[in-house]
Amino acid sequence: MTRTVYVNGEYLPEHQATVSVFDRGFLFADGVYEVTSVLGGKLIDFAGHAKRLERSLTELGMDMPMTEEDLLAIHRRLVDDNGIEDGLVYLQITRGAADRDFAYPAPDTPLTVVLFTQTKPGLADSPVAKKGIKVISIPDERWGRRDIKTVQLLYPSMGKMQAKAEGADDAWMIEDGHVTEGTSNNAYIVKDGTLITRHLGTEILHGITRAAVLRFAREAQMKVEERSFTLDEALAADEAFITSASTFVMPVVSIDGTDIGDGTPGPVAKRLREIYLDESRKAAV
Repeated sequence: MTRTVYVNGEYLPEHQATVSVFDRGFLFADGVYEVTSVLGGKLIDFAGHAKRLERSLTELGMDMPMTEEDLLAIHRRLVDDNGIEDGLVYLQITRGAADRDFAYPAPDTPLTVVLFTQTKPGLADSPVAKKGIKVISIPDERWGRRDIKTVQLLYPSMGKMQAKAEGADDAWMIEDGHVTEGTSNNAYIVKDGTLITRHLGTEILHGITRAAVLRFAREAQMKVEERSFTLDEALAADEAFITSASTFVMPVVSIDGTDIGDGTPGPVAKRLREIYLDESRKAAV
């Protein structure tokens, strides 16, 4: 079946969905994006993604091109039209098309809005979650405003490929000896029953799944510390895991070839994954 894609107000077959070669997303990575998971045909954490989208746009001096209600309607139509039971909806907004210039184009330049779906059967039942993933550490050489969810993802992509070349699944980025985050996820360790993850700031993305998982952890009476942690702390941790919209809660069982704990998914990560999926399904739209 040919996918239906949304481009600037039109629902088009994917082979007809195009944007200008002068689009600033293509020329300058001048745009932001969001990815919302779909489970059972319903959207997970949609309101959180919409709120973060508006914040990212505001930080780059762009306005929301439509209301949250209209955005939700587009998501729902794409899920229905493409028959998505489990999968993802990708959204990208750029500053639009204009003659190439480092200066922003006129304020009335129409933004480019694109959405498409990806089907991921069994997304919540990934066998990888049962065995965990392996990560390597790499220097964090990204720009300083990682709290803005921009489309400039080349360095994380390079990090992911380096991990695969070394027989691992992902990379954790290190700055001043401390873990910032994974290539496309937030990073956590567990030590003596305490869940530890980096505090919010410009150094990391303010994860929507992160916020939900920390809320559920506190509701479950788990001790949570939001602070930076070193690579050495991670290597000595009892557990480690990541969170993201597409992996939910994913155990990390090895860092730089060193087993974390006993080298298998730990009880905290497994329990938080169960809680997150249960509660998110209940609140899905």
